[in-house]
Amino acid sequence: MININKSTKINIRDKKITVIGLGVSGKAASILANHLGAIVFASDLNSNDEVNLNAMELIHDHHISTETGLHSQKIYNSDLWVLSPGISIDSKIVKIAYKKNIPIVSEIEFASWYTKSPIIGITGSNGKTTTTHILHKIFQTSEIKGVMAGNVGIPFSECVLNEILKPTKKLLYLLEVSSFQLEFISTLRPIIAIFTNISEDHLDRHISMQRYINMKMRLIKNFKKTSTVIYNEDDIILKSSFKNIPFRKIPFSIKTSNGSFSIKDGLVYHKGTKDILIDLQDLNLSGEHNLYNYLAAATCAKLYGLKNKRINTALKTFDGVPHRLEYILTIDGVDYINDSKATNIISVIVAIKTYTRPLILILGGYNKGADFRLLLSHIKSNSVKTIITYGEAGEQIKTAIGDAVRSIKKVDLNSAVKTAHLIAQPGDIVLLSPGCASFDQFSNFEARGDFFKSIVRGLSSL
Repeated sequence: MININKSTKINIRDKKITVIGLGVSGKAASILANHLGAIVFASDLNSNDEVNLNAMELIHDHHISTETGLHSQKIYNSDLWVLSPGISIDSKIVKIAYKKNIPIVSEIEFASWYTKSPIIGITGSNGKTTTTHILHKIFQTSEIKGVMAGNVGIPFSECVLNEILKPTKKLLYLLEVSSFQLEFISTLRPIIAIFTNISEDHLDRHISMQRYINMKMRLIKNFKKTSTVIYNEDDIILKSSFKNIPFRKIPFSIKTSNGSFSIKDGLVYHKGTKDILIDLQDLNLSGEHNLYNYLAAATCAKLYGLKNKRINTALKTFDGVPHRLEYILTIDGVDYINDSKATNIISVIVAIKTYTRPLILILGGYNKGADFRLLLSHIKSNSVKTIITYGEAGEQIKTAIGDAVRSIKKVDLNSAVKTAHLIAQPGDIVLLSPGCASFDQFSNFEARGDFFKSIVRGLSSL
């Protein structure tokens, strides 16, 4: 077996590595392990098109043994498992592997062993993707090349392999990390950890809110006194969690002046000076939630040593990320907005509060354990005129909403969008903000958002 309880580079040449899960991260981990001389076996219980195509690529291009549609006993003939984030610590195969004393790590942990570049870790229930993208825009200078990886859809293993093949001292990894990816870390230690916020999410997997919070806190489990946490001071859970931590902490806030930046009269000031970082009117994304993301990124960049001018330029030119309150087009006076990345209740609330015009809200997908009754007060106090539910959670959501607002249940997203189109009137907004995972009908939120956009664009040609 392989000893993973150390932070030095681990030699896996001629070791048997089992990669469980053949999505994008599993494929990338398999290729990296193979390049490093391991004997790789990749296994996935599913056999959908993506999995089968990835398996075929590993077989034909890299001569890696694979299996799909099952987990055979061969997976246990292993010195190390690299586990897909989609597989829970409570799953049967994981329990068996532990009984056999097989060490298990996540793909981001595995990849981290083989990089010489610094890592900034970004996590939270909401805002982590936008914050990561803002940081990516900031950290593109002649001295630093910021590279996004992790939960943004770019496997860390793929980035690290590129680094091995083409070494450079300019790399700075901006690693977006989900609670799933943190279940199996051992030595991962970013130089900076950013926590955007904590709210109820993924309780279908983590069972309790406390367990979910504990999983998020694993991002700092290997921190030293010289490590730094940047956190949202206005978030009650984060403020409490970091109250007595023994290492450096830097807050950001839109309510206090305790952080590196403070806001006054629509201007963002650098702490302790009269230096203006930016005028809020120069930011392209509106809403308090985006202001927090801007402040988190700016705080990190300033800590890393970037000048205000560089941060200002990046903030001014940042236009947002796909699938997060993404304007698609206007049809007959009706705006269509893609917020497919809204996979929890808080994200839906943020979306609702962003608009003042009448909303036709599309909710549905696979429920991760959320209580949709939490939406009721926001539906009543904002401009939601109709809710269309769909998918596996459709009936559950419709029941939770009750008679608070007109609601319509449809089988799938296609029929939900077409129904919204039929009932929408000029001046309305059709907003896809599902509040659920996509797994009942789509492989991920990106596929769901792309499908929504294709349906909407099809409507414009009718």
